[in-house]
Amino acid sequence: MFLHLGQDTIITTDELVGIFDIDTTTVSKATRTYLSSKEKNGNVINVSYELPKSFIVTFDKKTKIKTVYISPISSVTLLKRIENAGYLKE
Repeated sequence: MFLHLGQDTIITTDELVGIFDIDTTTVSKATRTYLSSKEKNGNVINVSYELPKSFIVTFDKKTKIKTVYISPISSVTLLKRIENAGYLKE
């Protein structure tokens, strides 16, 4: 299944590690440090220049690289997209 993150960016849900709300998670110093280290390594992709609302962590099993996508779409909306596609079952 595919997940649209904004603009022209789509990922496969097989790569998805987590979807995080920017406002609530960046309060933690550990999260800020993680995002900063990913940015220094060139593993951050800004999907849009609009106000960021979420970040998405992916892992490519072939290259063993974690990538962080900064998205203008809220974490709640992204989760609803996955649920509506039937990817998550309770």
